[in-house]
Amino acid sequence: MVSPFAAVPAAVVDDAVLLHVGNPLREQRALEGGEAVVPRADRSVLTVAGEDRLTWLDSLTSQALAALAPGVSTELLVLDPNGHVEHAAGVVDDGERTWLVVDREDAEGLLAWLTRMRFRLRVDPQDVSADFGVVGGTASAVATLGDGVVAVWRDPWPDVAIGGWGYAAVDPHPAAARDWSEAIVTTSTLDRLASEAERGERRLAGVLAAEALRVAAWRPRVAAEADGRTLPHEVDWLRTAVHLSKGCYRGQETVAKVHNLGHPPRRLVALQLDGSDAMLPEPGAEVRAGGEPVGAITSVARHHEEGPIALALVKRTTAVDAPLTVAVDGGEVTAAQEQIVPPEAGRTAAVPRLPRLSRRR
Repeated sequence: MVSPFAAVPAAVVDDAVLLHVGNPLREQRALEGGEAVVPRADRSVLTVAGEDRLTWLDSLTSQALAALAPGVSTELLVLDPNGHVEHAAGVVDDGERTWLVVDREDAEGLLAWLTRMRFRLRVDPQDVSADFGVVGGTASAVATLGDGVVAVWRDPWPDVAIGGWGYAAVDPHPAAARDWSEAIVTTSTLDRLASEAERGERRLAGVLAAEALRVAAWRPRVAAEADGRTLPHEVDWLRTAVHLSKGCYRGQETVAKVHNLGHPPRRLVALQLDGSDAMLPEPGAEVRAGGEPVGAITSVARHHEEGPIALALVKRTTAVDAPLTVAVDGGEVTAAQEQIVPPEAGRTAAVPRLPRLSRRR
């Protein structure tokens, strides 16, 4: 796969993904300010056509979709029978077909599963990534993309959707002012954006900048936070992707039991990493408390204001004020944790709201 952005000045491309264009920290500020857009070759695009598409997706997934209005954005999860996250997708319908924005690593598996579940219904799931790509940015930034935009998915995070539930017990949420949309565009539009950037007429950012903003917003992603045994409760995904009072779907029994009667075994935390060392941990790196392993890093980034930050899944019983360390090549770094999902999440779901500490260095 060849990226049309490889010839952009200072571009660094890996596996067709534009990582950055010279300065990821500056690119973060440009993205937040609506001054740049980011080509998301790490995303794929699926569509579902057919008269039964919304009721069919409603019956299979965690989200209430049967009455989804054209142009309204939401998010769905596909769970296994035990309630673990298998797939996730951003969802927007245009009145004729439903567009699904998914992590590239997840697209093949999700399409295969949807295809198996068609039965005799009037639905036609397809991977259209050869003809369409994804470009992210603020709503105002993606509005400048012009012709070639076929749909726009507005990320609902961190708003608590109808039927959802937010576990994060901080006020305000770090993503309260988050403005993020992803436009589905034709491949010819991607070529045009690349040409504009080469001529200096279009400002681009790379995926590293977009990922740093995601991590700072505590926003889960299936390619990072879903390890095959992740429950949506553990990463606060009930907030945007689960409707707790909709009809039956695979994994619903576990979702209801954990939310109403139990506690998820792990919880997502935000980590501020010791910035004195240039070494960043890798996803999967061991998180320790008192020298004992208590979890693992799921995402890591350098933020333009907060410095080295990460998301990690740790045991529910890990003390919220426990000093943590994270394994890096040849040693470890210290990490200050900030509570995202509280240990009480689940049976005592109505946890008190806490004032949010400053996360700036």
